[in-house]
Amino acid sequence: MKSLDAKLTEIKANRASRAFIIADAKDADMAFGVRAPGPRSFLAQRGSQPAKFSPEVWSRDEFGYRNLPEFLDIIREVTHQGLVDIMLMSAYVNEQLAIKEGLFKNSHVTPAARANDTTDVWAVRHGCYTREPSQPFRSASIDHIQCGEVECDRDGSGSFTGANLGLYSITFVNELDQDREALLWYKEFREEAEQKGFRHFLEIFDPNVSSGIAPEKLGEFINDNILRTLAGVPDAGRPVFLKIVYHGPKAMEELAQYDPNLVVGILGGSAGTTYDAFRLIHDAQKYGARVALFGRKINNAEHQLAFIEMLRLITDGKISPEEAVRAYHGVLQGKGIKPTRALEEDLKLTDQAMSYDGSAKKRATVEVRDNPLAARTNETQNSKPQTQNAADWPKLVDGKPDFEKMNATQRVAYHDGRLKRTFG
Repeated sequence: MKSLDAKLTEIKANRASRAFIIADAKDADMAFGVRAPGPRSFLAQRGSQPAKFSPEVWSRDEFGYRNLPEFLDIIREVTHQGLVDIMLMSAYVNEQLAIKEGLFKNSHVTPAARANDTTDVWAVRHGCYTREPSQPFRSASIDHIQCGEVECDRDGSGSFTGANLGLYSITFVNELDQDREALLWYKEFREEAEQKGFRHFLEIFDPNVSSGIAPEKLGEFINDNILRTLAGVPDAGRPVFLKIVYHGPKAMEELAQYDPNLVVGILGGSAGTTYDAFRLIHDAQKYGARVALFGRKINNAEHQLAFIEMLRLITDGKISPEEAVRAYHGVLQGKGIKPTRALEEDLKLTDQAMSYDGSAKKRATVEVRDNPLAARTNETQNSKPQTQNAADWPKLVDGKPDFEKMNATQRVAYHDGRLKRTFG
């Protein structure tokens, strides 16, 4: 059984469960074009496969993005790591890795594909599409996602060589004709998906244009639209979970507590600091989210595998967001990777705008208060981190670490040493 299905079953059976679903959203090629694979600062162990550009046309620093082969290598590596539950891709990348290569055949990771691409994700260079009210559009067909052909040969088993899970997104803009049209397209998709045995999860973006709704009221607007939309949909056509902007504890609890059968997840938004990502997943889980889909937050990380492991340690309750930032920087230092930000800067919480193209500027930056990690000097950051003898850690009777009895220093020391052994 795929870990996604096992966790969904556990979450619905036990609302107190810590089971948490993490998805790596590697579907940005349906939005950003050449920039989609991200900066070449992190490459998979299989190595660099740079395109050979003419030196009289391109400088070495001018073309700083990964190409598609490098992008596919990273997806393979993250899948083999096994810490994410879902790998979200474009229909084309899904065809290359799931259908042709069989990457997910013996993996607990569930392949998924973006099933529609509304105009507010058309974030091409020099374009203006994202500034217009979102309009519905679908490039991929369900059949192409499931089997790579215009019409699948359905034998009734529900098994396909490709993905049988898709992301469908809606952007409500608080304009009657626009929102009605978006819902009509979603209705058509749901009915086709039900007929073809295709599962989906529903992504709700905040309005991508001025909606007349105060920012502090957007959570209520989104929550009501979700519940109103799904009230007319029986189980057979409902999404397996939601993906929404995190609007804070009150909005999250309101939605998560409404219906025990509704599994709520969050989207990551723009990259931000490392603490932004770690604090976001921690707080969202605390107030009811059971899924996180991080795209740019993972793809722009200095070391994606270590970043993902930190996310998993946080959701498992083994490490705090602040401790995770320090341990992550310890991994970077151990591998000789220069972090994008110094530790003190990376321990700042920034209020990131949630537009898909990331064009809006961040609104505020605050220090993490009463945090001993932020007091480290640059000299301490550049020195070799201290380690702690394993004998000093509280242990269970079987000799494994007892995380419940560890203090913050012991937890950081334990994970710092273990992660260095893993990634060093």
